[in-house]
Amino acid sequence: MNASKIIAAAALSLLAAAGAQAETYDGVHTVNSTVSRAEMSTQAVAAAHAGNPYADGASAGAQPFTSTADRTTVRSEAVAKAHDPFASLDRRAFYRDQVPDAYKKPKVTFTRQAGL
Repeated sequence: MNASKIIAAAALSLLAAAGAQAETYDGVHTVNSTVSRAEMSTQAVAAAHAGNPYADGASAGAQPFTSTADRTTVRSEAVAKAHDPFASLDRRAFYRDQVPDAYKKPKVTFTRQAGL
């Protein structure tokens, strides 16, 4: 019993010694630059005045857009969608993803149509 405890303690101490090795400190590194201070200043000013190369479309500002849809068509679709009570009906909001019959679209349409 005592021998197994000693062997277990020795194994744990070896694992702890192997995992507890620290990195060496090399001190402060010297900068070996080949660019003069004036050249670095001009490069910094040019980089500051240039656009952000990592910018995405959200911060790029307004983008030009030309629509191909007719204004009256878009408006009539928007009005129809706004008046549709089932437009925002999501089946995931219900138990077991099943829409109750009370929320389903009726079989008969009650929309008015112009007489031709």
